[in-house]
Amino acid sequence: MKFLFKRADGGPESGVTGYWLIEWKSVFSIVLLRFEASRRETFHSHAFHALTWWVRGEAREHHADGRVLTWRPSLWPKWTPRSVQHRIEPQRTTWALSVRGPWQRYWTEWDPRSGATTRLGPGREIVGVVS
Repeated sequence: MKFLFKRADGGPESGVTGYWLIEWKSVFSIVLLRFEASRRETFHSHAFHALTWWVRGEAREHHADGRVLTWRPSLWPKWTPRSVQHRIEPQRTTWALSVRGPWQRYWTEWDPRSGATTRLGPGREIVGVVS
């Protein structure tokens, strides 16, 4: 369990900085996220379910099935189940508050350029290629 720390979130290509209030992966985490205007090519799932409140800015959420949703500040949270494959494209510096549920051990990234799906584990370690 960790309290009050800052680090990159989502890997080196994500452009997201997390400011954690608490990270207790087996139970829950609360993190304030700062998204820089950028776009990564890979889609990803999560090791956790999440509720996210968009606080400032605007972001487009691209799903692997082609859907695109636009998120702006709201009192209503965005629900992200572990199973969704998506990527977030902030339109400018964007802030969000996220409450994350317990972590599963693995999640995936899918690169549409190569078609490869990579299985990731703790510390973003590559633990296998799914396809």
